Amino acid sequence: MRYFLELAYNGKNYFGYQIQPNQISVQEVIEDRLSKILRKEISIVGAGRTDSGVHAKKMFIHFDYDDELSVDLIKKLNSFLPKDIATYRLFLMDDEAHARFDATSRSYNYFISPFKDPFAFDSAWIFNRELDVEKMNEAAKLLIKQGDFGSFAKLHTDVKTNICDVREAFWRKNEYGQLVFQITADRFLRNMVRAIVGTLVEVGLERISIHDFEEIIEQKQRSSAGASAPAQGLYLVDVQYPKELFKNEFK
Repeated sequence: MRYFLELAYNGKNYFGYQIQPNQISVQEVIEDRLSKILRKEISIVGAGRTDSGVHAKKMFIHFDYDDELSVDLIKKLNSFLPKDIATYRLFLMDDEAHARFDATSRSYNYFISPFKDPFAFDSAWIFNRELDVEKMNEAAKLLIKQGDFGSFAKLHTDVKTNICDVREAFWRKNEYGQLVFQITADRFLRNMVRAIVGTLVEVGLERISIHDFEEIIEQKQRSSAGASAPAQGLYLVDVQYPKELFKNEFK
């Protein structure tokens, strides 16, 4: 039987989602706790591979287990997991459902605090220089297309293509006075959102023009774009799947 598990985590203390040698990861912690609770070695697959220090408000993983589970698994997991990882919902899925490959879209938010905030230094980019948000939004519109986003991809990564279908990209202010960048696409390249944010901030500082930003996209070279924004401001906030993959939600 294939199950999907919805979860969230604060990435501050982890070297990303994916297991890696000699470093603690979100995947390693969840697999360890699931395996102990179910008394069987469990391997999980995530909807994405967030980088070191990046957070997730809504992430899905899948795993296989021979017997029928219940909502009690959520309660047990939450009691065994550290305080910076939480599970919310459990679903029985189509047998071939895949948390990564079946996702139709993913959405990220990036938070910039325009003032010193003792409560946001590890959850947003503290950036107290004036930004032209109107120009940043004009530049962000240029991202909404299906195209090659190699200018914002981490170098030397094992991907077959840099083609992504970006469906929305815009800046807004939230109720706390923070700037929030929202972007949705079918897929993202490693470091892509942070590289985009760092380059859009260059537009906001008027170091580069909107035309320059357009040329950066077209050049498809990471060296053309700006520096990556810090990891702590980035959150995976939504992952969407075809409804027909879901057989049952345990409540």
